[in-house]
Amino acid sequence: MQSSDTNKRLIEAFEEYLRIIRALDDDTVSAYISDLKQCAEAIAKPLLQIESGEVIDFLSHFGNKRTLNRKLSSLNTFFAFCHREGLGENRLHIPMAKVPKRLPKYLSFEEVMRGVATIDRSTLQGLRDYALILFLYASGCRISEALAAQRSDIRDGWLTIRYAKGEKERTVPLAPVALEALEAYLKEERLTSGALWLNYKGEPLSRISAYKIVKKYLGVSPHVLRHSFATALIVGGADLRVVQELLGHASLETTQIYTHIQKAHLQETVRRHHPLERH
Repeated sequence: MQSSDTNKRLIEAFEEYLRIIRALDDDTVSAYISDLKQCAEAIAKPLLQIESGEVIDFLSHFGNKRTLNRKLSSLNTFFAFCHREGLGENRLHIPMAKVPKRLPKYLSFEEVMRGVATIDRSTLQGLRDYALILFLYASGCRISEALAAQRSDIRDGWLTIRYAKGEKERTVPLAPVALEALEAYLKEERLTSGALWLNYKGEPLSRISAYKIVKKYLGVSPHVLRHSFATALIVGGADLRVVQELLGHASLETTQIYTHIQKAHLQETVRRHHPLERH
């Protein structure tokens, strides 16, 4: 009973720390506390007497590495809290399990073109939707960058992105088919606004509306088109640093996730065409 009371007081103090000092949201706090209680119940001893081997044994029951790491993060945070508050002599800290990077979802060129082929371009709205999707796929823009673009930002087939993440300006070329779609839309859109993308009221298109447009025709979010742009370039043989510059990534490490797709594509190419793969 004494062990149970001690654990309860420690958990309450930890929860107070998470809510007040760390100012974490309710869901995150609940997850931390749930993980801690689950560990305490499984090991069945005072939390401050738990040893690293016992924690590892507890975590070994979770096969999913992301679940394991979440629980481990909760426990490491708790033991760090106890050590800092002078509640325990030893500070347990167990390294996270290595989790493979998730490959970004993307669409092939054929999938994008099949989707836009269903758009009725006899209306101004259809011309806009068609142009917007091709614009996103051709530029690799973040949706926020695309919606912030002005008509004056397009010159001689190049798009200047002035509202990029981290306030870094970059310039990307636009494919002729995307430019043609944009010109057809702007020719019919006779309003005087400097913004490229407008709703039926002549006001700047909202992020939610843009999301609904892409979702309607392609079944994905606008950000998937950004991944599709990068994937098409990598699979086509583009240099990783060029893709980094076009995407506006501050670090090459962020862009390197696409090399997994490149490797998968090369592997599939060898399997299809190398004679040894057919024996």
